[in-house]
Amino acid sequence: MTASSLAQDKAPQKEKSAKADKRPNVLFILTDDQRSDALSCMGHPHLKTPHVDRLADEGLLFKNHYCTTSLCSPSRASILSGLYAHAHGVVNNFTDYPSNLVSFPMRLHESGYETAYIGKWHMGEDNDEPRPGFDYFVTHKGQGKYFDTEFNFNGQGRKVVDGYYTTVVTDMAEDWISKQDGDKPWMLMLGHKAPHSFYLPEEKYEHTFDQADIQYPKSAFDLEDKPEWFKKRLDTWHGIYGPLFDWRKNFPDESPAGVKDFARMVRAYWGTILSVDDSVGRLYDFLKERGELDNTLIIFTSDNGLLEGEHGMVDKRTGHEPSIRIPLVVRYPGLTPVDQPRVIDNISVTIDFAPSILEICGAKPLENIHGKSWKQLAQGDASDWRTSFYYEYNYEKQFPYTPNVRALRTDRYKYIRYPHGDGSPDKHMAELYDLKADPDENKNLINEPAQAETIRKLRTELDRLIAEHGAGQPDQMPLDQGIQSGLPEESIR
Repeated sequence: MTASSLAQDKAPQKEKSAKADKRPNVLFILTDDQRSDALSCMGHPHLKTPHVDRLADEGLLFKNHYCTTSLCSPSRASILSGLYAHAHGVVNNFTDYPSNLVSFPMRLHESGYETAYIGKWHMGEDNDEPRPGFDYFVTHKGQGKYFDTEFNFNGQGRKVVDGYYTTVVTDMAEDWISKQDGDKPWMLMLGHKAPHSFYLPEEKYEHTFDQADIQYPKSAFDLEDKPEWFKKRLDTWHGIYGPLFDWRKNFPDESPAGVKDFARMVRAYWGTILSVDDSVGRLYDFLKERGELDNTLIIFTSDNGLLEGEHGMVDKRTGHEPSIRIPLVVRYPGLTPVDQPRVIDNISVTIDFAPSILEICGAKPLENIHGKSWKQLAQGDASDWRTSFYYEYNYEKQFPYTPNVRALRTDRYKYIRYPHGDGSPDKHMAELYDLKADPDENKNLINEPAQAETIRKLRTELDRLIAEHGAGQPDQMPLDQGIQSGLPEESIR
Protein backbone atom coordinates (compact mmCIF):
# COMPACT_ATOMS: atom_id res chain seq x y z
CA MET A 1 0.00 0.00 0.00
CA THR A 2 1.38 3.44 -0.91
CA ALA A 3 1.86 6.23 1.61
CA SER A 4 -0.79 8.19 -0.30
CA SER A 5 -3.43 5.47 -0.05
CA LEU A 6 -2.56 4.88 3.61
CA ALA A 7 -3.13 8.57 4.30
CA GLN A 8 -6.47 8.37 2.52
CA ASP A 9 -7.46 5.36 4.63
CA LYS A 10 -6.58 7.22 7.82
CA ALA A 11 -8.38 10.45 6.94
CA PRO A 12 -11.93 9.13 7.50
CA GLN A 13 -10.87 7.69 10.86
CA LYS A 14 -9.63 11.10 11.91
CA GLU A 15 -12.92 12.68 10.87
CA LYS A 16 -14.95 10.05 12.71
CA SER A 17 -12.86 10.46 15.84
CA ALA A 18 -13.24 14.23 15.76
CA LYS A 19 -17.00 13.91 15.41
CA ALA A 20 -17.19 11.35 18.22
CA ASP A 21 -15.99 13.93 20.74
CA LYS A 22 -18.46 16.79 20.46
CA ARG A 23 -16.06 19.21 22.07
CA PRO A 24 -14.37 21.31 19.39
CA ASN A 25 -10.68 21.72 18.86
CA VAL A 26 -9.48 25.30 19.31
CA LEU A 27 -7.05 27.14 17.03
CA PHE A 28 -6.36 30.56 18.50
CA ILE A 29 -4.36 32.72 16.07
CA LEU A 30 -2.87 35.80 17.73
CA THR A 31 -1.14 38.54 15.78
CA ASP A 32 0.79 41.39 17.37
CA ASP A 33 -0.15 45.07 16.98
CA GLN A 34 -2.72 44.54 14.21
CA ARG A 35 -5.24 47.36 14.04
CA SER A 36 -8.86 46.47 13.31
CA ASP A 37 -8.94 47.88 9.79
CA ALA A 38 -5.86 45.94 8.64
CA LEU A 39 -8.01 43.31 6.91
CA SER A 40 -9.89 43.55 3.64
CA CYS A 41 -13.05 42.25 5.35
CA MET A 42 -12.82 45.33 7.58
CA GLY A 43 -12.58 47.65 4.60
CA HIS A 44 -8.87 48.24 4.10
CA PRO A 45 -8.33 50.03 0.77
CA HIS A 46 -5.07 48.24 -0.09
CA LEU A 47 -4.60 45.10 2.01
CA LYS A 48 -6.14 41.95 0.57
CA THR A 49 -6.56 39.15 3.11
CA PRO A 50 -8.69 36.52 1.36
CA HIS A 51 -8.01 33.71 3.82
CA VAL A 52 -9.06 35.67 6.91
CA ASP A 53 -11.98 37.02 4.87
CA ARG A 54 -13.04 33.43 4.18
CA LEU A 55 -13.25 32.77 7.92
CA ALA A 56 -15.54 35.80 8.22
CA ASP A 57 -17.61 34.69 5.21
CA GLU A 58 -18.14 31.32 6.91
CA GLY A 59 -18.46 32.51 10.48
CA LEU A 60 -18.46 35.64 12.60
CA LEU A 61 -17.00 39.09 12.04
CA PHE A 62 -16.86 41.17 15.24
CA LYS A 63 -16.72 44.75 14.04
CA ASN A 64 -16.36 46.42 17.43
CA HIS A 65 -13.79 44.35 19.28
CA TYR A 66 -11.38 46.05 21.68
CA CYS A 67 -8.47 45.45 24.02
CA THR A 68 -8.70 46.63 27.61
CA THR A 69 -5.03 47.69 27.65
CA SER A 70 -3.23 48.48 24.40
CA LEU A 71 0.09 46.92 25.31
CA CYS A 72 1.32 43.44 24.42
CA SER A 73 1.91 41.70 27.74
CA PRO A 74 -1.06 43.14 29.66
CA SER A 75 -3.42 42.36 26.77
CA ARG A 76 -2.12 38.80 26.39
CA ALA A 77 -2.60 38.19 30.09
CA SER A 78 -6.17 39.53 29.82
CA ILE A 79 -6.85 37.12 26.95
CA LEU A 80 -5.68 34.19 29.06
CA SER A 81 -7.32 35.18 32.34
CA GLY A 82 -10.47 37.16 31.51
CA LEU A 83 -9.22 39.88 33.86
CA TYR A 84 -8.20 43.52 33.56
CA ALA A 85 -4.48 44.27 33.90
CA HIS A 86 -4.84 45.77 37.37
CA ALA A 87 -6.28 42.44 38.54
CA HIS A 88 -3.92 39.98 36.86
CA GLY A 89 -0.92 42.17 37.63
CA VAL A 90 0.77 42.19 34.23
CA VAL A 91 0.69 45.96 33.79
CA ASN A 92 3.81 46.32 31.61
CA ASN A 93 5.85 44.40 29.04
CA PHE A 94 8.35 43.07 31.59
CA THR A 95 6.07 41.03 33.84
CA ASP A 96 5.32 37.36 33.24
CA TYR A 97 1.90 35.77 33.57
CA PRO A 98 1.51 34.72 37.22
CA SER A 99 2.10 30.96 37.46
CA ASN A 100 -0.62 30.61 40.10
CA LEU A 101 -3.29 32.47 38.12
CA VAL A 102 -5.66 30.06 36.37
CA SER A 103 -5.98 30.61 32.62
CA PHE A 104 -8.38 29.22 30.04
CA PRO A 105 -5.67 26.86 28.65
CA MET A 106 -5.26 25.44 32.18
CA ARG A 107 -9.00 24.84 32.39
CA LEU A 108 -9.05 23.15 28.98
CA HIS A 109 -6.09 21.00 29.98
CA GLU A 110 -7.88 19.96 33.17
CA SER A 111 -10.93 18.97 31.13
CA GLY A 112 -8.98 16.63 28.88
CA TYR A 113 -7.66 18.85 26.08
CA GLU A 114 -4.18 18.51 24.65
CA THR A 115 -2.79 22.04 24.74
CA ALA A 116 0.06 23.82 23.00
CA TYR A 117 1.53 27.27 22.55
CA ILE A 118 3.77 28.00 19.57
CA GLY A 119 5.32 31.35 18.72
CA LYS A 120 5.54 34.73 20.39
CA TRP A 121 4.53 34.59 24.06
CA HIS A 122 5.92 37.98 25.13
CA MET A 123 5.26 37.91 28.83
CA GLY A 124 8.54 37.90 30.71
CA GLU A 125 11.18 39.30 28.36
CA ASP A 126 13.98 36.88 29.27
CA ASN A 127 11.99 33.72 29.97
CA ASP A 128 11.48 31.24 27.13
CA GLU A 129 10.70 28.23 29.32
CA PRO A 130 7.35 26.32 29.20
CA ARG A 131 4.43 27.85 31.08
CA PRO A 132 1.72 26.08 33.10
CA GLY A 133 -1.33 24.76 31.26
CA PHE A 134 0.43 23.65 28.09
CA ASP A 135 1.51 20.14 27.13
CA TYR A 136 3.78 21.58 24.47
CA PHE A 137 5.40 25.01 24.49
CA VAL A 138 7.70 26.60 21.93
CA THR A 139 8.69 30.25 22.21
CA HIS A 140 11.71 32.55 22.39
CA LYS A 141 13.02 35.38 24.48
CA GLY A 142 11.76 38.89 23.86
CA GLN A 143 10.32 40.00 20.56
CA GLY A 144 11.87 37.36 18.30
CA LYS A 145 13.09 38.21 14.79
CA TYR A 146 11.36 38.17 11.43
CA PHE A 147 14.16 35.94 10.13
CA ASP A 148 16.08 33.13 11.84
CA THR A 149 14.73 33.26 15.39
CA GLU A 150 16.14 31.11 18.19
CA PHE A 151 13.33 29.04 19.73
CA ASN A 152 13.22 27.05 22.96
CA PHE A 153 11.50 23.74 22.14
CA ASN A 154 9.39 22.72 25.13
CA GLY A 155 12.24 23.42 27.53
CA GLN A 156 14.35 20.72 25.90
CA GLY A 157 16.81 22.99 24.15
CA ARG A 158 17.21 26.05 21.97
CA LYS A 159 18.06 26.29 18.32
CA VAL A 160 17.89 28.89 15.59
CA VAL A 161 15.28 27.98 12.99
CA ASP A 162 16.17 29.42 9.61
CA GLY A 163 13.41 31.13 7.70
CA TYR A 164 10.68 33.71 7.92
CA TYR A 165 9.00 33.76 11.32
CA THR A 166 5.41 33.47 10.08
CA THR A 167 6.23 30.48 7.89
CA VAL A 168 8.33 28.80 10.59
CA VAL A 169 5.65 28.90 13.31
CA THR A 170 3.01 27.75 10.82
CA ASP A 171 5.20 24.74 10.00
CA MET A 172 5.47 24.02 13.73
CA ALA A 173 1.71 24.33 14.16
CA GLU A 174 0.99 21.86 11.38
CA ASP A 175 3.56 19.45 12.80
CA TRP A 176 2.02 19.53 16.28
CA ILE A 177 -1.55 19.16 15.02
CA SER A 178 -0.51 16.25 12.83
CA LYS A 179 0.60 14.37 15.95
CA GLN A 180 -2.84 14.59 17.58
CA ASP A 181 -4.51 11.22 17.07
CA GLY A 182 -8.10 12.33 17.56
CA ASP A 183 -8.64 10.61 20.91
CA LYS A 184 -8.68 13.96 22.71
CA PRO A 185 -9.65 17.44 21.54
CA TRP A 186 -6.80 19.90 21.23
CA MET A 187 -6.18 23.59 21.73
CA LEU A 188 -3.34 25.42 20.01
CA MET A 189 -2.44 29.07 20.49
CA LEU A 190 -0.32 30.34 17.60
CA GLY A 191 1.48 33.60 18.40
CA HIS A 192 2.73 35.53 15.38
CA LYS A 193 5.40 38.20 15.53
CA ALA A 194 3.75 40.08 12.67
CA PRO A 195 2.86 42.83 12.30
CA HIS A 196 4.94 44.08 15.24
CA SER A 197 7.83 46.45 14.57
CA PHE A 198 10.44 46.37 13.23
CA TYR A 199 8.44 45.48 10.14
CA LEU A 200 10.17 43.19 7.65
CA PRO A 201 7.97 41.59 4.98
CA GLU A 202 8.90 38.44 3.14
CA GLU A 203 10.84 39.13 -0.03
CA LYS A 204 7.83 38.30 -2.20
CA TYR A 205 5.81 41.04 -0.48
CA GLU A 206 8.49 43.73 -0.13
CA HIS A 207 7.14 45.80 -3.03
CA THR A 208 3.45 44.89 -3.00
CA PHE A 209 2.34 48.35 -1.89
CA ASP A 210 4.94 50.49 -3.63
CA GLN A 211 2.27 52.26 -5.65
CA ALA A 212 0.00 53.01 -2.69
CA ASP A 213 -0.17 56.74 -1.92
CA ILE A 214 0.44 57.11 1.82
CA GLN A 215 0.35 60.47 3.56
CA TYR A 216 0.29 61.57 7.18
CA PRO A 217 -3.34 61.49 8.38
CA LYS A 218 -5.07 64.86 8.49
CA SER A 219 -5.56 64.48 12.25
CA ALA A 220 -1.77 64.67 12.71
CA PHE A 221 -1.98 68.40 12.02
CA ASP A 222 -5.27 69.21 13.77
CA LEU A 223 -4.04 69.29 17.34
CA GLU A 224 -5.26 72.66 18.60
CA ASP A 225 -8.23 71.20 20.47
CA LYS A 226 -6.21 68.22 21.76
CA PRO A 227 -4.17 67.79 24.95
CA GLU A 228 -0.81 69.54 24.83
CA TRP A 229 1.08 66.26 25.32
CA PHE A 230 0.13 65.25 21.75
CA LYS A 231 2.52 67.91 20.43
CA LYS A 232 5.27 66.90 22.86
CA ARG A 233 5.06 63.35 21.53
CA LEU A 234 5.56 64.33 17.87
CA ASP A 235 9.37 64.16 17.93
CA THR A 236 9.66 61.10 20.16
CA TRP A 237 9.94 57.35 19.63
CA HIS A 238 6.14 57.33 19.35
CA GLY A 239 5.65 60.40 17.16
CA ILE A 240 5.46 60.86 13.39
CA TYR A 241 8.59 63.03 13.31
CA GLY A 242 10.65 60.54 15.31
CA PRO A 243 12.69 57.49 14.17
CA LEU A 244 9.64 55.47 13.07
CA PHE A 245 11.08 52.20 14.39
CA ASP A 246 14.33 52.79 12.47
CA TRP A 247 12.63 53.57 9.15
CA ARG A 248 13.92 57.13 9.61
CA LYS A 249 17.61 57.54 10.34
CA ASN A 250 17.74 61.33 10.71
CA PHE A 251 15.22 62.65 13.20
CA PRO A 252 13.29 64.58 14.20
CA ASP A 253 12.19 65.35 10.67
CA GLU A 254 9.30 67.77 10.25
CA SER A 255 9.94 68.37 6.56
CA PRO A 256 7.31 67.44 3.95
CA ALA A 257 9.79 64.94 2.50
CA GLY A 258 9.77 63.10 5.82
CA VAL A 259 6.47 61.48 4.86
CA LYS A 260 8.42 59.17 2.54
CA ASP A 261 9.94 57.41 5.55
CA PHE A 262 6.49 57.17 7.10
CA ALA A 263 5.10 55.66 3.90
CA ARG A 264 7.86 53.04 3.74
CA MET A 265 7.11 52.04 7.33
CA VAL A 266 3.37 51.65 6.69
CA ARG A 267 3.92 49.64 3.50
CA ALA A 268 6.22 47.26 5.38
CA TYR A 269 3.62 46.86 8.14
CA TRP A 270 1.02 45.87 5.59
CA GLY A 271 3.43 43.50 3.89
CA THR A 272 3.95 41.42 7.03
CA ILE A 273 0.18 40.87 7.29
CA LEU A 274 0.06 39.27 3.85
CA SER A 275 2.23 36.42 5.16
CA VAL A 276 -0.08 36.00 8.15
CA ASP A 277 -3.00 35.66 5.76
CA ASP A 278 -1.06 32.99 3.86
CA SER A 279 -0.60 31.16 7.16
CA VAL A 280 -4.34 31.26 7.85
CA GLY A 281 -4.99 29.78 4.41
CA ARG A 282 -2.47 27.00 4.99
CA LEU A 283 -3.99 26.04 8.34
CA TYR A 284 -7.53 26.14 6.96
CA ASP A 285 -6.58 23.74 4.16
CA PHE A 286 -4.60 21.55 6.55
CA LEU A 287 -7.55 21.16 8.93
CA LYS A 288 -9.86 20.49 6.02
CA GLU A 289 -7.59 17.72 4.73
CA ARG A 290 -7.58 16.14 8.20
CA GLY A 291 -11.36 16.25 8.42
CA GLU A 292 -11.15 18.57 11.45
CA LEU A 293 -12.11 21.95 9.98
CA ASP A 294 -15.74 21.99 11.01
CA ASN A 295 -14.97 20.65 14.48
CA THR A 296 -12.42 23.38 15.17
CA LEU A 297 -13.17 26.73 16.77
CA ILE A 298 -10.87 29.06 14.82
CA ILE A 299 -10.27 32.46 16.38
CA PHE A 300 -8.26 35.13 14.58
CA THR A 301 -7.42 38.24 16.58
CA SER A 302 -4.62 40.50 17.85
CA ASP A 303 -3.37 41.68 21.22
CA ASN A 304 -3.83 45.40 20.53
CA GLY A 305 -4.14 47.92 17.75
CA LEU A 306 -1.72 50.49 16.36
CA LEU A 307 -1.66 54.18 15.54
CA GLU A 308 -0.47 54.96 12.01
CA GLY A 309 0.00 58.69 12.30
CA GLU A 310 -3.41 59.52 13.77
CA HIS A 311 -3.08 62.59 16.04
CA GLY A 312 0.62 62.66 15.11
CA MET A 313 1.29 59.32 16.82
CA VAL A 314 2.72 55.91 16.03
CA ASP A 315 2.70 52.83 18.29
CA LYS A 316 -0.25 52.18 20.67
CA ARG A 317 -1.02 52.70 24.40
CA THR A 318 -3.47 55.59 23.96
CA GLY A 319 -7.23 55.26 24.26
CA HIS A 320 -7.94 56.23 20.65
CA GLU A 321 -9.72 53.88 18.25
CA PRO A 322 -6.72 52.78 16.13
CA SER A 323 -4.87 51.87 19.34
CA ILE A 324 -7.60 49.90 21.12
CA ARG A 325 -9.78 48.49 18.34
CA ILE A 326 -8.60 45.14 17.02
CA PRO A 327 -9.73 42.43 14.59
CA LEU A 328 -11.80 39.44 15.64
CA VAL A 329 -12.94 36.78 13.22
CA VAL A 330 -14.35 33.44 14.38
CA ARG A 331 -15.25 30.33 12.42
CA TYR A 332 -17.05 27.41 14.04
CA PRO A 333 -20.18 25.84 12.53
CA GLY A 334 -21.24 24.90 16.06
CA LEU A 335 -21.86 28.62 16.63
CA THR A 336 -23.15 29.65 13.22
CA PRO A 337 -23.56 27.58 10.04
CA VAL A 338 -21.01 28.33 7.33
CA ASP A 339 -23.78 29.43 4.97
CA GLN A 340 -25.21 31.84 7.55
CA PRO A 341 -22.34 34.19 8.45
CA ARG A 342 -23.03 36.90 10.98
CA VAL A 343 -21.63 40.37 11.63
CA ILE A 344 -21.51 41.34 15.32
CA ASP A 345 -21.78 45.07 15.93
CA ASN A 346 -21.93 44.84 19.73
CA ILE A 347 -18.87 45.74 21.76
CA SER A 348 -16.65 42.80 22.68
CA VAL A 349 -13.33 42.94 24.53
CA THR A 350 -10.24 40.83 25.13
CA ILE A 351 -11.39 39.75 28.59
CA ASP A 352 -14.26 37.88 26.88
CA PHE A 353 -12.05 35.25 25.24
CA ALA A 354 -11.51 33.03 28.26
CA PRO A 355 -15.18 32.68 29.27
CA SER A 356 -16.30 32.33 25.65
CA ILE A 357 -13.86 29.56 24.78
CA LEU A 358 -14.53 27.66 27.98
CA GLU A 359 -18.30 27.78 27.51
CA ILE A 360 -18.11 26.70 23.88
CA CYS A 361 -15.79 23.84 24.85
CA GLY A 362 -17.90 22.76 27.82
CA ALA A 363 -15.10 23.30 30.34
CA LYS A 364 -15.32 24.58 33.89
CA PRO A 365 -15.56 28.39 33.89
CA LEU A 366 -13.07 30.70 35.57
CA GLU A 367 -14.29 32.27 38.79
CA ASN A 368 -14.51 35.99 39.56
CA ILE A 369 -13.41 37.28 36.19
CA HIS A 370 -14.35 40.48 34.38
CA GLY A 371 -15.18 39.14 30.93
CA LYS A 372 -18.40 37.65 29.56
CA SER A 373 -18.94 34.78 27.16
CA TRP A 374 -20.11 35.89 23.73
CA LYS A 375 -21.46 32.45 22.81
CA GLN A 376 -25.11 33.58 22.99
CA LEU A 377 -24.24 36.89 21.33
CA ALA A 378 -22.65 34.99 18.46
CA GLN A 379 -25.87 33.03 18.07
CA GLY A 380 -28.01 36.16 17.84
CA ASP A 381 -28.98 36.85 21.45
CA ALA A 382 -27.74 40.34 22.39
CA SER A 383 -29.91 40.67 25.50
CA ASP A 384 -28.09 41.65 28.67
CA TRP A 385 -24.93 42.51 26.72
CA ARG A 386 -22.65 45.41 27.64
CA THR A 387 -23.21 48.84 26.15
CA SER A 388 -19.89 50.24 27.35
CA PHE A 389 -16.46 49.24 28.61
CA TYR A 390 -13.54 51.04 30.14
CA TYR A 391 -9.90 51.12 29.11
CA GLU A 392 -6.84 51.40 31.33
CA TYR A 393 -3.18 52.10 30.68
CA ASN A 394 -0.46 53.03 33.17
CA TYR A 395 2.45 55.38 32.47
CA GLU A 396 5.72 53.55 31.80
CA LYS A 397 9.05 55.02 32.77
CA GLN A 398 10.71 52.88 30.06
CA PHE A 399 8.39 54.38 27.41
CA PRO A 400 7.53 57.83 28.79
CA TYR A 401 5.52 59.04 25.82
CA THR A 402 1.94 58.42 27.05
CA PRO A 403 0.29 59.55 30.31
CA ASN A 404 -1.89 57.37 32.50
CA VAL A 405 -5.09 56.71 30.57
CA ARG A 406 -8.60 55.90 31.75
CA ALA A 407 -11.22 55.90 29.00
CA LEU A 408 -14.84 54.95 28.44
CA ARG A 409 -16.12 53.63 25.11
CA THR A 410 -19.87 53.39 24.52
CA ASP A 411 -21.72 52.65 21.30
CA ARG A 412 -21.68 56.39 20.60
CA TYR A 413 -19.12 58.22 22.72
CA LYS A 414 -15.46 58.09 23.71
CA TYR A 415 -14.43 59.85 26.91
CA ILE A 416 -10.73 59.90 27.83
CA ARG A 417 -9.08 61.33 30.92
CA TYR A 418 -5.46 61.33 32.04
CA PRO A 419 -5.13 60.96 35.84
CA HIS A 420 -1.90 62.26 37.29
CA GLY A 421 -1.48 59.28 39.59
CA ASP A 422 -1.45 60.95 42.99
CA GLY A 423 -5.12 61.81 43.31
CA SER A 424 -4.61 65.45 42.35
CA PRO A 425 -6.68 67.03 39.57
CA ASP A 426 -5.86 65.86 36.06
CA LYS A 427 -3.11 67.96 34.54
CA HIS A 428 -3.94 67.04 30.94
CA MET A 429 -7.00 68.10 28.98
CA ALA A 430 -9.60 65.35 28.68
CA GLU A 431 -11.17 64.27 25.38
CA LEU A 432 -14.73 63.64 24.23
CA TYR A 433 -15.72 62.36 20.80
CA ASP A 434 -19.11 61.69 19.29
CA LEU A 435 -18.12 58.59 17.32
CA LYS A 436 -21.32 58.44 15.30
CA ALA A 437 -20.70 61.91 13.89
CA ASP A 438 -16.89 61.76 14.12
CA PRO A 439 -15.59 58.17 13.90
CA ASP A 440 -12.01 59.35 13.32
CA GLU A 441 -11.98 61.31 16.59
CA ASN A 442 -11.05 64.59 14.96
CA LYS A 443 -13.17 67.04 16.97
CA ASN A 444 -12.59 67.12 20.72
CA LEU A 445 -15.87 68.21 22.32
CA ILE A 446 -14.61 68.32 25.90
CA ASN A 447 -14.92 72.11 26.22
CA GLU A 448 -18.29 72.42 24.48
CA PRO A 449 -20.85 73.81 26.99
CA ALA A 450 -23.62 71.81 25.31
CA GLN A 451 -21.77 68.59 26.20
CA ALA A 452 -21.52 69.26 29.94
CA GLU A 453 -24.29 66.83 30.92
CA THR A 454 -23.00 64.15 28.55
CA ILE A 455 -19.53 64.50 30.06
CA ARG A 456 -20.94 64.22 33.58
CA LYS A 457 -22.80 61.01 32.69
CA LEU A 458 -19.80 59.49 30.94
CA ARG A 459 -17.48 60.34 33.85
CA THR A 460 -19.97 58.76 36.24
CA GLU A 461 -20.13 55.62 34.11
CA LEU A 462 -16.33 55.45 33.86
CA ASP A 463 -15.98 55.77 37.62
CA ARG A 464 -18.66 53.14 38.14
CA LEU A 465 -16.94 50.61 35.89
CA ILE A 466 -13.55 51.23 37.48
CA ALA A 467 -15.01 50.69 40.94
CA GLU A 468 -16.98 47.62 39.84
CA HIS A 469 -13.95 45.96 38.25
CA GLY A 470 -11.70 46.99 41.11
CA ALA A 471 -13.77 45.13 43.70
CA GLY A 472 -13.71 48.13 45.99
CA GLN A 473 -9.96 48.65 45.76
CA PRO A 474 -8.58 52.06 44.78
CA ASP A 475 -7.54 52.59 41.17
CA GLN A 476 -3.77 52.58 41.51
CA MET A 477 -1.33 53.87 38.93
CA PRO A 478 2.19 55.33 38.78
CA LEU A 479 2.89 59.02 38.90
CA ASP A 480 2.84 60.69 35.48
CA GLN A 481 6.38 62.04 35.11
CA GLY A 482 5.66 63.79 31.82
CA ILE A 483 6.46 63.18 28.17
CA GLN A 484 10.17 62.53 27.65
CA SER A 485 12.14 62.87 24.42
CA GLY A 486 14.87 60.25 24.86
CA LEU A 487 14.88 56.90 23.06
CA PRO A 488 14.08 53.69 24.94
CA GLU A 489 16.83 51.19 25.64
CA GLU A 490 17.66 49.29 22.48
CA SER A 491 17.09 45.88 24.11
CA ILE A 492 13.42 46.60 24.86
CA ARG A 493 12.33 48.35 21.67
